[in-house]
Amino acid sequence: MIQMVSGGVCAPKGFQANGIHCGIRKNKTKKDLALIVSSCRASAAAVYTTNLVKGAPITVTRAHLEDGYAQAMICNSGNANTCNANGIEIAEGMGALVEQTVGVAAGDVIVASTGVIGQPLALEPIAAAMKTLAASLSEGTDGSGRAAEAIMTTDTVAKEVACTFEVGGKRCTLGGIAKGSGMIHPNMATMLVFLTTDAAISPKMLKQAILSDIQDSFHMMSVDGDTSTNDMLSIMANGLAGNAEITEEGEDYEAFCAGLRAVTHELCRIMAKDGEGATRLIECHVDGAADRETARTVAKSIICSTLFKSAIYGADANWGRVLCAIGYSGAAVDVSKIDVDFASTAGRVGVCRAGSGIPFSEEEAKKVLMADEVQVLIDLHSGAQGAVAWGCDLTYDYVKINADYRT
Repeated sequence: MIQMVSGGVCAPKGFQANGIHCGIRKNKTKKDLALIVSSCRASAAAVYTTNLVKGAPITVTRAHLEDGYAQAMICNSGNANTCNANGIEIAEGMGALVEQTVGVAAGDVIVASTGVIGQPLALEPIAAAMKTLAASLSEGTDGSGRAAEAIMTTDTVAKEVACTFEVGGKRCTLGGIAKGSGMIHPNMATMLVFLTTDAAISPKMLKQAILSDIQDSFHMMSVDGDTSTNDMLSIMANGLAGNAEITEEGEDYEAFCAGLRAVTHELCRIMAKDGEGATRLIECHVDGAADRETARTVAKSIICSTLFKSAIYGADANWGRVLCAIGYSGAAVDVSKIDVDFASTAGRVGVCRAGSGIPFSEEEAKKVLMADEVQVLIDLHSGAQGAVAWGCDLTYDYVKINADYRT
């Protein structure tokens, strides 16, 4: 049984975290440097942006995780350390500072940065803050919460999730923090996600688990169609829960994947709902597909549609935009079989049956679409496969936020 708990990345045994303001960001009230440390070396894995332009921290982290192990994570916000001549040097320097301060080998440090692209990043403010950062590392909600705040950019809320689950008779915990609000699109959205777990699992199976998970989590999320340069999901598994190490597929592996899924899917919901300028979360459920890939393609096309996102902002039940998005998605579907409903805490209204419009109350539909979380329910009536995707409405504020993001 999966149980959601508090504590974020510090909910699992053996993890401490902290976040402070070190001076990268001009606003001194905003934290801009985060650190997560495991009490022992842990299995580790990561997935990265598909953008050909990649931040220096990704290059460094790839190298550090070649052996499948890590023990700490450091991340700054306010500067992406991307397209900088000395970017690799700075990213390596951040790992070296962790080694000097907390004793974790630099090669066992996951390094990340987020913020403005193309701006020089100085190591000096990070170095000056390391002792303070390390001195207040703590377990539980406080430490995780500070770290979650420190990785935020245009986010309006800190994003933390954790759950417990049983593996081989042992209670394991998996927690995560994330940042992501704009430049978010499938194929590793513009985001950073740091996951920790006390489950024992080999690096190979850990990598397999996250590669499988992202197909139905972070690859199914979009805010604005932009894929950034620094996107990363990383996970450390220190094994302190005491379960027999997961080294192959089976019941224990499936239990671990279920716990992972509970955390990543909730993070997707939180990130999509906090999309830049967003007022509503859009959750698209596609059922009745001939295969999983068709369901994924249809769901992603709908939540990525600029016209549909605009309609949701206006609480306009313009279901024709849903069918339009399905039609250009490239998925092989029988349009004459498609049903569409809108649902929320205010109720549910059917708007399309067998590919054609049906009478419905515009007034009732508007009430449904005025809720802060809206579900788009699609039935393709062509099979037994399904998928879920997350997005948000498109508002005037999105343009305002990104018009002056750098200045």
